[in-house]
Amino acid sequence: MTEGPATVPLLPDERELLLRLMELPTAGPLEVGAAGPPPRLAAAQRAYAKAAATLGFTVLHHAEADPSAIEGPEVPAAVREAAAASPDFLACQPNMVLRLGPELPRERTVMFNAHLDTVAGGEPPRLDGDRFHGRGAIDAKGPAVALLAGIRAAVAGTPMLGRDIGVLIQLVSGEEGGAMGVFGTRDLVRRGHTGRLNIFCEPTGGRLLPRSTAAMTARVSVHGQDTIDDRPGGGHNATVLLGHVAAHLARRLPGLVPDTRVCVAGLHTGELHNRVYGTGRLLLNLAYPTTAAGTALEAALERELAAALDLFVEEFAALPDFARTAADARSVVTLDWLKRGLPALDAHDPWAERLVAEAGIPLAAPDDPAFTCDAIWLAGVDDSYTAVFGPGDLDANQAHAEGEFADAADLEHYAGGVARLLDRFARATNGAA
Repeated sequence: MTEGPATVPLLPDERELLLRLMELPTAGPLEVGAAGPPPRLAAAQRAYAKAAATLGFTVLHHAEADPSAIEGPEVPAAVREAAAASPDFLACQPNMVLRLGPELPRERTVMFNAHLDTVAGGEPPRLDGDRFHGRGAIDAKGPAVALLAGIRAAVAGTPMLGRDIGVLIQLVSGEEGGAMGVFGTRDLVRRGHTGRLNIFCEPTGGRLLPRSTAAMTARVSVHGQDTIDDRPGGGHNATVLLGHVAAHLARRLPGLVPDTRVCVAGLHTGELHNRVYGTGRLLLNLAYPTTAAGTALEAALERELAAALDLFVEEFAALPDFARTAADARSVVTLDWLKRGLPALDAHDPWAERLVAEAGIPLAAPDDPAFTCDAIWLAGVDDSYTAVFGPGDLDANQAHAEGEFADAADLEHYAGGVARLLDRFARATNGAA
């Protein structure tokens, strides 16, 4: 049974809100650097809250994360380093929670999460016909505004909303730039701002995706001795050693753990031709669909790195220019982690899946690829169902790239899905037909 609108047209005020949000630069320090302009996240959140107030929303929380949010081994190294370099790191990236209705138990609450921070760059915002152009159009200021339109339609047609059923909206920072939501969504989840149903507003082509991968970043480093080009065997050749390791890992690591993705990249030793570099680093980004898969992939990398070094010794020990590198390979190579230990989301709940079907929202096929977003922080939260659901497509709509856009038709179709989902949740929770 599907009730509610197929689409919800964006009102002129909602179109203006999206343009206003895109005008406000909200790329954080991880994107623009410590010397870059401070993000206007608080202003964007206040503008959104003002629009939401016309529907009855009130501000439940608006503050920076607790300092403990950037402590612990699961916090990416880039976050720790940026926070150490700037005393205003957290203060300029606050989070906001809006609530519709009185405080209600979690089982009677729906939570929506939208991040208002963006990647850096992008063209000046504009509306060309029915297409919005600008940074955040699809990731994720456009979905955030379409969410309000959907809630507007749901409130008009379902009186239980805001009375018997609560709605929370998380407006978070720290989703982009590799922050992984540690001082945004994770902080709000720790504070208990969650629901029985939790929806993350990210582009999924209008399908409900109950999965979110996580990723870890490994760094393989060589700590050896430089030498001159006239005597290349006098030191350690980090370029050849890391090149060998990169090629071995690229051949061996993908596919060892099912459904994981391996990106071998970021090899750097030096830029001059007349010296042998004894130091360097190789970066790998490793995405995984479940926490168990992440643990297995971590162990696989450690095994294959050891195997790569064994092969290097075997192949290069007899070559004069590389004999010293081969002899010392195991002692000059280290592996450390810039990011690891993050959870992955893989949600299953027959009740929620039936509700989604009744709302006429297609569920992503089991083999549809997932991506990494803040939904990972709801993994393992008891008595709740979490999924990613939004308009458009990260690739097709050029998120994170020049030319990012969102079509009004996609936003309006998404708003209709939000309205139907809220209606079905309210009826199912209240026992209505």
